[in-house]
This record gives sequence, structure tokens and C-alpha cells, in this order.
Amino acid sequence: MESTAQQRTIFSIKHMDCAAEERMVRMKLDGMEKVRSLSFDLEQRRLTVVHTAGHEDILERLDSLNFDTTLLSTERTETVQAGSDDAAERRLLWQVLTINAAFFVIEAAAGAIAGSMGLMADSLDMLADSIVYGLSLYAVGHTVARKKRIAGISGYFQMSLALLGLVEVLRRFFGAEGMPDHRMMIAVSFFALIGNAACLILLQRSRSTGAHMQASMIFTSNDVLVNIGVIIAGLLVIATGSSMPDLIVGLIIFAIVARGAGRILQLSK
Repeated sequence: MESTAQQRTIFSIKHMDCAAEERMVRMKLDGMEKVRSLSFDLEQRRLTVVHTAGHEDILERLDSLNFDTTLLSTERTETVQAGSDDAAERRLLWQVLTINAAFFVIEAAAGAIAGSMGLMADSLDMLADSIVYGLSLYAVGHTVARKKRIAGISGYFQMSLALLGLVEVLRRFFGAEGMPDHRMMIAVSFFALIGNAACLILLQRSRSTGAHMQASMIFTSNDVLVNIGVIIAGLLVIATGSSMPDLIVGLIIFAIVARGAGRILQLSK
């Protein structure tokens, strides 16, 4: 392994608080030959860049995102091993993608049978995440321009799902829909929760600080919260004797998908 003098520079990015913003940072620095590696600490909202030459142009690019970026420190360092175990990360992402895709099919079928908007929304959220994972895997090794086109496709697809879902929520709200099957809502969401928890454990065990892996961890963490929300909605359906909790949870999930789609579309510009 070659060893040359490089710099390790740490930036504070105060408004980098979700996967979409992390991906925007990654895309902004993608293509800079001087950048050797990026490590994200989302909890502390920090970015560590290993690079050659100075850091001024890197800071300039980060500033253009208007995420309130400041330089914390910079120091000389030796070359770290180029990249992480890409093959292992690919296998892990394929596992997460497969689990999400499988539960999309299960929840979509169960949502249609149970008449549950919450389950249908959660299934589409699973599908949206699967598309993002798949496109991210496909984008590896391609040019920046193609990565942006792929991000744009992903964003438009997610936005279409969100809009269709919102229309369906409104149709059911003003229509004469029957009560959803709360037992199926709770049971299916419970198993989806187990699946997403397993994905989260796999991602955490990878100990990867790469952008795609960190983004995947955030997507899966959000899915866990969504599963819990659908379970709570099922319990509220039992308690209130109304389908309104199911519709409200569905509305919230579709709003989350729409928000994520908007940020991905920003990324693709």
C-alpha cells in the first residue's frame, strides 16, 4: 500500500441532520480528485475528509450548500487504506434491500386485504427505500453526472408514490370506507418491525462510516419508527372504534416519503 503525505480535515456541518443532506454533501464533493475518503458522524454533525493539498476549495463547496459549515481542525496524516471493504458493504446492502423488498410485497398484500392505509403507506415506504438502495448500488463506479440522474429518478419515483398515497388517503377520508382489520395491522407491522430491527443490527455491526451505509442506517431507523406508528394506529383503532388513526398514520408516512423525495431531488440538481 502506497503511503503519501495527506491531510485529515474535520468540518462541523450544523444542518446535516438526515440522510438526504448527507448525500448532498457526498455529491457536492464527488469528483474532487484530491478527496481520498469521507467519514460522516451524523450524531455530532461532523465530516472528516482525508485529502491531498489544501482544504480551502473543499470548504468552499461545502459552504455552497448553506448547511452552516465551519472548519474545526486540519492536520497532516499518512494515507489510509483506500476505501473500505466494498464487497462486504455491497453484500450487506443487498441483504437490507432484499428484506425491504420482501416486506413491501407482504405489507402491500396485507394492507389491501386488511383495508389499512397505514400498512399500504408503510409498504410504499419500504418500496421507496428499496429503490434508493438499488439505485445507490447501481450508481457505484459511475460518473457524477450519472449518479445525479439516478438520484433524480429515485426522487421523482418517491414523489409519485407520495402523491398517489396522499390522494388515496383523501379518497378514503371523504368516502365510506369500512374499518381496517386492526389484528392484521398489528401482526404484520410487528413482523416488519422485527425485520427492520434485524437490518439495523446488521448495519450497526458493519461499523462503516461511509455515506451510503450511514444513509441506509438512517432509512432503516425511520422504518422502525414507522412500524411502531402503524402498531399504535392499530391499537387506537381498537380503542376508538374509528378508522381515523389508520388514515392519520398513513398521511404522516406519505408526508415523510414526500419530504425525502424533495431532498433527493435537490441532491440531483
